[in-house]
Amino acid sequence: MGTEVVVEGLTKSFGKQNIWQDVTLTLPAGEVSVMLGPSGTGKTVFLKSIIGLLKPERGRVLINGVDMVSSPERDIYETRKLFGLMFQDGALFGSMSLFDNIAFPLREHTRKKEPEIRRIVMERMEMVGLVGAEEKLPGEISGGMRKRAGLARALVLDPQIILCDEPDSGLDPVRTAYLSQLLIDLNAQIDATMLIVTHNLDIAATVPDNMGMLFRRNLVTFGPREVLLTSDEPVVAQFLSGRREGPIGMSEEKDAAALAREQRTAASYAPPRALAPQLEPSPGMPRRAAAQRRRERVLGMLPRLPEAARTAILQSYAPTGTLDGAAS
Repeated sequence: MGTEVVVEGLTKSFGKQNIWQDVTLTLPAGEVSVMLGPSGTGKTVFLKSIIGLLKPERGRVLINGVDMVSSPERDIYETRKLFGLMFQDGALFGSMSLFDNIAFPLREHTRKKEPEIRRIVMERMEMVGLVGAEEKLPGEISGGMRKRAGLARALVLDPQIILCDEPDSGLDPVRTAYLSQLLIDLNAQIDATMLIVTHNLDIAATVPDNMGMLFRRNLVTFGPREVLLTSDEPVVAQFLSGRREGPIGMSEEKDAAALAREQRTAASYAPPRALAPQLEPSPGMPRRAAAQRRRERVLGMLPRLPEAARTAILQSYAPTGTLDGAAS
């Protein structure tokens, strides 16, 4: 099973520019979470802070008792081995074949013999649908294949936590749909904790168990996907509906005068689009172990959630016929 990640009061600045402040959330073990936010809100910085590549000024990131902000460097280094990273562009070595790119972490960080490395690499390539492309160079394949190769490389060390930085960037809607299904299928197979940073509303609406959003140097919300997807918070509603009207401007945030003009001409911000069902694993895949854990956790939270989120959660689970009295 994946590992829980606890973030407490995290604050990060570059010089005098505050990126975000007092971010507190928990990534539940084995579940898939998404972090949304307009461009420039520090989502990639947040990923790098979780893994300890950037040092926030305040706060903690706790993984199995190790603080990725202030624990001894040797402890941080060992804990970093629990992670798999999928970067925006795949971050592949252009002069290496896909096989050698994916094998690279095994050759660098383990003492495994080549036959064992080949077995692991081929297993991971099969998981992401790249068997037959072992000898191709990154420049000879499509962007979608490079993304999958980057994901395969992130998987070779059997990570308990997978961080994906805008995995959909540069992909068309069809390839993005395939990628969304692949992420769910991988979670079903390896039960790793996953955090995906994205702008893509289709991924955000159909893949995660949990969702958060960064805006104006703060975490607007983080919790079960239904909370954000049914939110009437103006910035959330604007982002999910892709409208110009709302707090988000071309330079991230609008000034007070522009917001006041909008509020005089619009009765309210548009509500988020209809709640889409979460993707299920493909036929032949195991059931997601995280789905049952998540169900029990979220049903236990019901009394503390907004009414719209409670209704959406109950509706999503109602077909099983096991919710009698769950909302009472």
